[in-house]
Amino acid sequence: MKVLFVCTGNTCRSCMAEAIFNTFSNTDNMIAYSAGISVIPGSMTSFNSAQVVKKHLDLDISKRKAIQLTEDIMKSVDLIFTMTKYIKNTLTHTFPEFEYKIFTLKGFVSHKDEDVVDPFGGNITDYEFTYKDLKNSIFTLLNKLKEDIGIV
Repeated sequence: MKVLFVCTGNTCRSCMAEAIFNTFSNTDNMIAYSAGISVIPGSMTSFNSAQVVKKHLDLDISKRKAIQLTEDIMKSVDLIFTMTKYIKNTLTHTFPEFEYKIFTLKGFVSHKDEDVVDPFGGNITDYEFTYKDLKNSIFTLLNKLKEDIGIV
């Protein structure tokens, strides 16, 4: 199963979500990717995102380049998890053929359609808060997906 995490610039939330998911999935049957809906060409993972991921997961994502979301990327994955309701609505309006596989992350795991707070421009405490929020949601997501595909 291929999942995609989508945020605005693919420099904070979605790349942290990708790292968390791939670190804790513990199976070759599930892999995560990430992209942004409004990527500045050549932009890299934010410094604080890279610091938080290094601290908690011992992964270096500091040289990771942001990826612009494309229709081909959306076609290639099974599920798409957005960080906000706005991004979900934008994608379902622009790509109605993929509506069946587009969800907000929090809406999918908790049925509370809340946004994941964007820490961009904030201090390290803001990034830590978003990391912990993502980790909690992704642990729930992983358990749900493993049950759905029979890897319990």
